[in-house]
Amino acid sequence: MIVELFIPLLAATIQSGTPLLYATLGEIITEKSGVLNLGVEGIMIVGALMGFLAASFTGNPALAFFVAGLAGTATAAIHGLVCLVFQGNQVVSGLALTILGAGFANYLGTSFVGQSAPGFSPYAIPYLSDIPVLGPIAFNHDPLVYLTYVIPVIIWFYLFSTRHGLSIRAVGENPFAARAGGLSVSDYRWAGILGGGFFMGLGGGYLSLAYTHLWTNNMTAGRGWIAVALVIFAFWRPGRAVFGAYLFGGIMSLQLRLQAAGTELPSSLLLMLPYLLTIIVLVLSSWKSSKSAAPAALGVNMEPSE
Repeated sequence: MIVELFIPLLAATIQSGTPLLYATLGEIITEKSGVLNLGVEGIMIVGALMGFLAASFTGNPALAFFVAGLAGTATAAIHGLVCLVFQGNQVVSGLALTILGAGFANYLGTSFVGQSAPGFSPYAIPYLSDIPVLGPIAFNHDPLVYLTYVIPVIIWFYLFSTRHGLSIRAVGENPFAARAGGLSVSDYRWAGILGGGFFMGLGGGYLSLAYTHLWTNNMTAGRGWIAVALVIFAFWRPGRAVFGAYLFGGIMSLQLRLQAAGTELPSSLLLMLPYLLTIIVLVLSSWKSSKSAAPAALGVNMEPSE
């Protein structure tokens, strides 16, 4: 009986954690290059809107998901322009990007509120979905969830085992030494910003194309900020990001189920659970001196002429 109650909750945990995982992986890539991007929330909401619009006009969810990623890349490029070209403050630029993205999405998306669009539906993987307990939890989801089973491994291999990935990490740790070694700091930081923005856009696209199949304003509902906290919780490691995303996804799913069950707890208290956990995670991570795991030059601008 207990297993039957927990299987749907754990399955919902994976689904709720998927957009967080996409966004967290994108932020890890960006921060590994030495650039702090606090505009994840704005990038995600733009990706969600563009993905929804692409699905509505083309009827092709796969193309729409790719468009969501491209929209995230384009939005992140604004951050790159401010921080890499004009040497602006990375924190201020990220905050401004969040406000810009939210305003842009609300302005263009208001007329589509409540409308649905073609999206991704659950697909049970033959044989794997028949595995007791594990099958219904992990192998009865939409294809975008299955992608997240392999993407963290690919990103880990890219960052830690490829020349290009190691170069991105090098400019994030010591851009001056990297430049002395012949690396273009600006180019690799651009790669981190744009590549990370693509995955953030995918996280937003998942919300409109698979999680809800419709458009509502403020669809991201703070998930971008949670993703920023998850990067610290994950110690900038893709593998730990998976655990963190599912942990937060579980809290969000539990909160929704408690509301649906008519619990006596106030709904406002339940809504704050994911953000309360965010604060707890940040406090615990700081207590464990997680800053030592951050790229040494994170948030440090480097003049193009230097």
